[in-house]
Amino acid sequence: MQEYQWGRLGSDSEVAQLNQCNDPSFKLEQNQTYAELWMGTHPRGPSIIKSGPLAGQPLLDWINENPQSLGTKVQEKFHNKLPFLFKVLSVNKSLSIQTHPSKEHAEKLFKERPDKYPDDNHKPEMALALTPFEGFCGFRPINETVRFLQDIPELNAVVGADNAKTLIDTFNAGGDVSKTCQSALKSCFTGLMTQDAEIIASQLSSLVESSKKVESSDVSLEHSLLLRLHSQFPGDGGCFGVYFFNRVLLQPGQAMFLGPNEPHAYLLGNCIECMACSDNVVRAGLTPKFKDVPTLCEMLNYDPAPPTSKIFPSTIDTKDEFVTKYTPPVPDFAVDKIEVVGKVDYTVTAFDSANILLVIEGDADAKYKQPFKIHRGSVIFISANQSLSLTCQSDKLLIFRAYCPLF
Repeated sequence: MQEYQWGRLGSDSEVAQLNQCNDPSFKLEQNQTYAELWMGTHPRGPSIIKSGPLAGQPLLDWINENPQSLGTKVQEKFHNKLPFLFKVLSVNKSLSIQTHPSKEHAEKLFKERPDKYPDDNHKPEMALALTPFEGFCGFRPINETVRFLQDIPELNAVVGADNAKTLIDTFNAGGDVSKTCQSALKSCFTGLMTQDAEIIASQLSSLVESSKKVESSDVSLEHSLLLRLHSQFPGDGGCFGVYFFNRVLLQPGQAMFLGPNEPHAYLLGNCIECMACSDNVVRAGLTPKFKDVPTLCEMLNYDPAPPTSKIFPSTIDTKDEFVTKYTPPVPDFAVDKIEVVGKVDYTVTAFDSANILLVIEGDADAKYKQPFKIHRGSVIFISANQSLSLTCQSDKLLIFRAYCPLF
């Protein structure tokens, strides 16, 4: 469990609640932030086997001793390593404006600057909302950014008057503006991210003061979010990101997939996250951490699109009505939501992939080599080609399952 400062406080954190349910010795502190719960073999936080004769052994060590547990194709493609990290995130303060490199770009960054980019892997991610979950994802439609540039002098000033005029003129020229305006959009965003810090601070201050003079009912959603971000990161140019990026509000069960070069930032809420195992993050705002502005501005996908397009589609499993599948276009991971209704017997089917299961709600008697009980907060590792038999003891059982979809 990670206690980063952006996490939610005390029992308001889903991370803390789940950890408390799974570990009776855990003492939840109401004034402590609880941000991330990690499940997997990442070397900075490998899971530990909790029960049975192997209790206390890191999962990473056990998999190294038993690589067949990963599944044949996973072993071959990922060199006997579990390729994903499964998480729960509880967000109270915005994470950085960031993106992640493609595999090819990651290899280049790692070779050139291993002190900043510590591995050669890509880092696609998928967030699945447990509560209403708010985030930035991708550039918003061009007409919206143009309107903001025309209406907000402070925004015009921080991107640069020439950059703003070029984008507005290109938009007004018509045509397929989602394509013709990409170069001008890149110039505007780069202008913002490279603007002098004093100009950013003064224009932000002006915008914040003018927003405070407006009746609360008349403050736009963007201005309201800017005020919130400014309270968290005073003077940070990333606050102006509200006028460039889509604000995506996921409802429980909805997801967004974050592929290479997609600008994003998690803003508020609780979610499940699954990602490829990597620490490669390129940041440019809303963070005290290292910012690599030139790299981020150069690599971003500047294809504007509406926020609805950022909601990742899920499908109901044709063989199991209790399963909703989230299968992104990467080989590293996929996630199933298993929602069993009624006190019934149920079998978690075998895949030719290692699985990690997290119980969010409900109780069940389980059998996997030997009987045991599962409940809210339980985390179960299942080897490839092994099933899990359940007898549900509650009216609803909600489980999320991460695996590698190579079978």
